[in-house]
Amino acid sequence: MPTYDNENVFAKILRGELPCHSLYEDDKTLAIMDIMPRCDGHCLVIPKAPSRNLLDIGASDIGAVMVTAQKMAHAVMKAFDAQGVTIQQFNEPASGQVVFHTHLHVLPRHDGVKLGPHTGEMADNDILAANAEKIRAAL
Repeated sequence: MPTYDNENVFAKILRGELPCHSLYEDDKTLAIMDIMPRCDGHCLVIPKAPSRNLLDIGASDIGAVMVTAQKMAHAVMKAFDAQGVTIQQFNEPASGQVVFHTHLHVLPRHDGVKLGPHTGEMADNDILAANAEKIRAAL
């Protein structure tokens, strides 16, 4: 299996080298807005400890990620008046993983509304900031 790349975008965010819209942080995890969201409120939960994905993350770290994902699921559902939530996690390129630091996608869902495509285009920063504020208020 390939090794962890300490220069991935999430490692840089954790080191403070890149900005993010932070939503929640504890000693083991960080929740941030996805800058290429598939819906309003799309956020990510990442472990602070380096790991490539589910295949190499430590048990206590994945446990902490899941606890934070549950917390964020409740918050995004409340913030966006959603009827459900989708949690996604990808492992290695064949599965669709493109950033090789473990992360979970938390997406608030509404009945009859499909997810937008993952286009690779960054969302408007003002919209991300407003959505981040809604989520933080719901926490």
